[in-house]
Amino acid sequence: MTQEIPADSVGIVTPISQLFDEPLQLKSGKVLKSYNLMYETYGKLNSDKSNAVLICHALSGDHHVAGYHSHNDKKPGWWDSFIGPGRVIDTNKFFIICSNNIGGCSGSTGPSSINPDKGQPYGPDFPVVTIEDWVKSQALLIDSLGIDTLAAVIGGSMGGMQAMQWAIDYPHRVKNCAVIAAAPKLSTQNIAFNEVARKAIMSDPNFADGRYYNKGEKPNQGLMLARMLGHITYLSDEALKDKFGRDLREGEFKFHFDTEFEIENYLKYQGEKFVGNFDANTYLLMTKALDYFDPARLYDDDLGKALSHVTCDFFVASFTSDWRFDPKRSMEIVKALIDENKNVSYMEIEAPHGHDGFLMDVPVYMNGLRSYLDRVAAKLGVKQDAC
Repeated sequence: MTQEIPADSVGIVTPISQLFDEPLQLKSGKVLKSYNLMYETYGKLNSDKSNAVLICHALSGDHHVAGYHSHNDKKPGWWDSFIGPGRVIDTNKFFIICSNNIGGCSGSTGPSSINPDKGQPYGPDFPVVTIEDWVKSQALLIDSLGIDTLAAVIGGSMGGMQAMQWAIDYPHRVKNCAVIAAAPKLSTQNIAFNEVARKAIMSDPNFADGRYYNKGEKPNQGLMLARMLGHITYLSDEALKDKFGRDLREGEFKFHFDTEFEIENYLKYQGEKFVGNFDANTYLLMTKALDYFDPARLYDDDLGKALSHVTCDFFVASFTSDWRFDPKRSMEIVKALIDENKNVSYMEIEAPHGHDGFLMDVPVYMNGLRSYLDRVAAKLGVKQDAC
């Protein structure tokens, strides 16, 4: 079925694969001899290259943040309602870049890619990566595009952590940093959730120590359970109650262990959909990178010290019903920035969606981010002349 594309969409977009032949030194001490990054861009880079904005994706996201790959696409990119001409992140003003992280499964080099040394998928031989590694590879991508300074780096959840790392690692290359529904490090509870998810995957009989690619069967059951667990934590109790309550699919108890409640059916659907689009080894890598993120660790556990040398302005936003990354975690970032006399704008958004609120079309949230980015464009004197 042909999709009617809205007038304010970025339209049909084509992903770009960029090969990097130079070795990438990772935090683990391992080296990727070469790698690909898959990315997309929207809008036009102006003549002085002052209008570039980098979007960093969350755990299950990728480079396809806006628009459609064809007229037959049923759905656009994962943040499409925010990006386009006249939208929150306005492509009439900004040149937007989003890449799939290394270790991913959407075109960038990851566990499902062919290891050139062995002629078969990397599988468990793919090295553990960190948020610092992702930021380093993104910086090399920005270099390849001839861009020195980013007008803004924006991300939600795991993407917000990458945005913060950008400000720390490349302080003179970032003018603004938007950290949305994120935290300065994972709580013990969050690490626990991630470990249970990983164990669900690794306990699947088809996991085969991560070497399942050529065996005909993948660890779909384990990945499905991991996604179901994660999805529960992304939603608030209020959102689940309003959407499903205790509704039964057939209106009465059946006294068996098959799917009876609507919430059970929903989680099963989300899990089954996820296993068709994601790789189990990538899920292991992404959650471990989240566990390791802690920029204050290198500064005597002092977040203020970690942020003391940043030069950009910050926009920080949280959601009242987000119990996975509670607003108090965002306030830790805000307090550290204020203690270091940095410029920061903060929004705590009243919304029932839980952690997934950063993906939702919440008017006050969208208006707040739009206003901030309008000020960014005005302050930088962004010109609209395209190269």
